[in-house]
Amino acid sequence: MEFGRVDENTLDQVHFKLPDDGSFTSSLLKAKKEKPGFEIRVGCAKWGRKDWVGKLYPKGTKDKDFLEEYARQFNCIEFNAIYYRLPDQAQIESWVSKVGDNFKFCPKFTDAITHIRRLKEARLETDRFLDSIQAFGKHLGPLFLMPHPQMGSKHLETIKDYLLSLPEDLDVFLELRHPDWFGSAAFTELLQFCKDHRRGMVITDTAGRRDCAHMQLSTREAFIRFVGNSLHPTDYTRIDDWVQRIRSWKAHGIEKIWFFMHQHEELYSPELCVYLIEALNKSCGTALTPPRLYSPQQSLF
Repeated sequence: MEFGRVDENTLDQVHFKLPDDGSFTSSLLKAKKEKPGFEIRVGCAKWGRKDWVGKLYPKGTKDKDFLEEYARQFNCIEFNAIYYRLPDQAQIESWVSKVGDNFKFCPKFTDAITHIRRLKEARLETDRFLDSIQAFGKHLGPLFLMPHPQMGSKHLETIKDYLLSLPEDLDVFLELRHPDWFGSAAFTELLQFCKDHRRGMVITDTAGRRDCAHMQLSTREAFIRFVGNSLHPTDYTRIDDWVQRIRSWKAHGIEKIWFFMHQHEELYSPELCVYLIEALNKSCGTALTPPRLYSPQQSLF
């Protein structure tokens, strides 16, 4: 994931400390107590990594078995591949056949919808997308919608109209990238709209775009995209910060968290997942099973 990448020599100059909870988060979680049934899932963005063979996957694992091996280690995936090419029902059924009962795919809306149509006159493309993903059945997790990065706050009504066009029972999270959203009146209006219509907001934590770590929740469910930097020491201190924030959210009634690990070099995502899960289990009372690494990669820093 290249979004928010900075020169590795400047990482120590980035202010990585998470901001305080936004007003919407504070309001949603105010005076709430921890609820039974809290759920957190941790996953990566890809399974088809040849360089995970011998590390996350056993030596000798064939490409056709990557998903099956991935699903033995994780219970969800941020499914970006569908963004580039819409699969047919047979392909999705093949994927589903390789995962356990509890595994969830979290597809990204296709580029035909978000980047070509830019959410306008996209009914045909949307219907095709929704028809396709129904094949995931019980394995379908939340969807995430990333409007074109050039779609700033002046596109507020377009984004609202598109969200209104979607079935109400879909679990949808919105990721914004244009910098003029953050701190604007339009962002506040969109947050209120999402809260009213039970749509979530993606929080993206990446070095070069600290504004995207806005810490605003519009539902009691969080979708976090964390972008590390090849196991730089700041990756670990940032994860520590997230664990403490999740501990606080859990204590105040958040219901579900999806945490997806990215690295600019995805080779290193499994190591950071292990660190995150072990820290969550220690600090938050969770009982997640960390991935088993056959041969962990040493940090480059």
